[in-house]
Amino acid sequence: MKNIFGIIVSIIFIAIIMVSARVFEKAGKEASRKYMHIMLSNWWIIAMVFFDNIFYASLMPALFVVINYLSYKNNIIEVMERDEGDENKESLGTVYYAISLLILAILTFGPIKNPLIGLCGIAVMGYGDGLAAVIGQAIKSPEYRIGKNKKTVAGSCAMFLVTLIIMAGFLTYNKATFVAIKSILVAILMTIVEAVSIKGTDNITVPLITSLLSLLMV
Repeated sequence: MKNIFGIIVSIIFIAIIMVSARVFEKAGKEASRKYMHIMLSNWWIIAMVFFDNIFYASLMPALFVVINYLSYKNNIIEVMERDEGDENKESLGTVYYAISLLILAILTFGPIKNPLIGLCGIAVMGYGDGLAAVIGQAIKSPEYRIGKNKKTVAGSCAMFLVTLIIMAGFLTYNKATFVAIKSILVAILMTIVEAVSIKGTDNITVPLITSLLSLLMV
């Protein structure tokens, strides 16, 4: 019964995020997209509270892999998709986001049996990557390019700090050794990974690598 209730809560939560994203759309499509990017990562907490097996934990992410792909192809969920003419229009970032949730749900609710590992990856993707884009646009700072990727110093600093805080909290909670050193190393690495990942692939590389490192460091 708890799992079924979790599905209902998940649907309500996602619906609220989608509706409230319309408010941010007034500030531009990218604002609404980043709002959803950040807020939807909090779904993982719902999963940890209500789901106790791999099937129910994977159900919503699996559904959204399909929904996000159909929306990408047919612009079904307009508030989530990029405008025509956007240089990143061809990015499958929203689909990769759902795929990451699915992979981490299968692994951390399944064989690993530690959803906190998944939470690290999803939180760094949601808040780190999301706030990097928001702060990078809000604060004027030097820009740099890695291949075709254009990044800002302010955005990369935001990614570094958010990752550092998340990893420090996770490692401290798990009573790991050398918390400061490990947190700094992961934060540096994930800032680089986010900067070099192209066409929305950071929504796969960031959460999966972060979760793997979290698993290895506890």
